[in-house]
Amino acid sequence: MEEMSVWNHSRVTEFILLGITQRKELKLPLFFLFLLIYIVTLVGNVGMIVLIRRDSRLHTPMYFFLSNLAFIDVNYSSAITPNMLVDLLAERKSIGVVGCATQMFMFVICGSSECLLLAVMAYDRYMAICNPLHYSITMSRERCIWLVGGSYFLGIFYAVLYTVLTFTLSFCGSNMINHYYCDIPPLLQLSCSDTHTNETVIFVQVSINCVGTTAIILISYVCILATILKIRSTESRRKAFSTCTSHLSIVSLFYGTIFFMYLRPSSSYALEEDKVASLFYTVVIPMLNPLIYSLRNKEVKDAFWKMLEKTSS
Repeated sequence: MEEMSVWNHSRVTEFILLGITQRKELKLPLFFLFLLIYIVTLVGNVGMIVLIRRDSRLHTPMYFFLSNLAFIDVNYSSAITPNMLVDLLAERKSIGVVGCATQMFMFVICGSSECLLLAVMAYDRYMAICNPLHYSITMSRERCIWLVGGSYFLGIFYAVLYTVLTFTLSFCGSNMINHYYCDIPPLLQLSCSDTHTNETVIFVQVSINCVGTTAIILISYVCILATILKIRSTESRRKAFSTCTSHLSIVSLFYGTIFFMYLRPSSSYALEEDKVASLFYTVVIPMLNPLIYSLRNKEVKDAFWKMLEKTSS
């Protein structure tokens, strides 16, 4: 009963995270699994950033955007995974209101910024393949910085909006969050306030942000495909396709889970299913992104082996 922490019309000072599972026999194996994933995520993304910075051949707009994607993934995973690992071993999985708000703030920044950055990367591929003669002018260093800065700015704006809207609600029932981190849908279900405004804002923002960026990505790749099909050289076609397949793989993984999570009313949430989907885009995808780009990209692999040779010599 003490764990339930149920009261009427009192001020919430902390939340209790129910975590991924209540089965004790699974907690230790899951701890080591997610610890391994987190280590691979950090090594992969930080390694990608270092590799891009150290190799002058990767000082191009595409890799500038990729290094920022890796930076976002490091922060995305770090906002969620360490606390989840602690909770897998802890008896009492509590998180203060400020800590909960901070966690929500960070993952909304990272999620929104990554969504926008993936659209920017699609536009970059469009310019490189469809308008190569104007590429260096259109994708100048200054413009690339503005595009990345704009992605971060909108991510911060959305994070402030969601955090303020969520934590000005009244929580006067159970403070137990049926999740492993402070996500928006389970917090809305705990509130005794009218959450219609919050749900509307989420639906509109996700629709504009994700549907809008999806449209940019689709239009970019339709134009790219049309251009590639006109190329006569098989080798040139293969090279053009290879620069796009990694990005398309990441887009498919990321947007699929985002649409599943947020573009539906709260009445249709099945929190156990949502935990699995959330694990995918908060823990697994940040690990997969550098692996996808490193395994499918010849330039990255060449830069990696060159760095190894310099290090060992």
